[in-house]
Amino acid sequence: MDEPARLPDPLTETALRALKDIAMPQPVSWIPQTWGWMALAVILASLILALSVRRLKQYRANRYRREALVELQALEREILDPATRRQAIQTLAVLLKRTALAAWPRADVASLSGAAWIQFLRSQEDDGVSEELATMLDDFEYHGDGSRRTIPSNMAGDVFASVRQWIERHHVSA
Repeated sequence: MDEPARLPDPLTETALRALKDIAMPQPVSWIPQTWGWMALAVILASLILALSVRRLKQYRANRYRREALVELQALEREILDPATRRQAIQTLAVLLKRTALAAWPRADVASLSGAAWIQFLRSQEDDGVSEELATMLDDFEYHGDGSRRTIPSNMAGDVFASVRQWIERHHVSA
């Protein structure tokens, strides 16, 4: 069973010495070989850059909305409390006017009051403004302090929701 180790024959040794390492091909380049792919890459990069710049401009243009919504959030507790409701309603009207002044030219907005102001607010938002908000802006603005104290909490909540909706959804033409 034990066979002596055989020496390779000379022909096999010559063949083994003649073997060379496997030649590996050059790695495939990731750079496109034709100009069309390069042009497509440039177009896509330009499109991404343009969309990013546009989104940044929109974000900056809507800064006044974000600030108004933060201020509105701070007023939420005050409007639900009967003791501070009168002042909160008055502050809501001021907040609406400041928001409109930030979005449109002062000459178009500053002089508006009463029915003209309500019409302006309705024209700038798809759903318009609620009747509660229109009543508050049209009537309560000119009445004495006594009439503002009688605002029911559900009406105050509706006014608050309508102001939030208008701030979030109004349209500003470019």
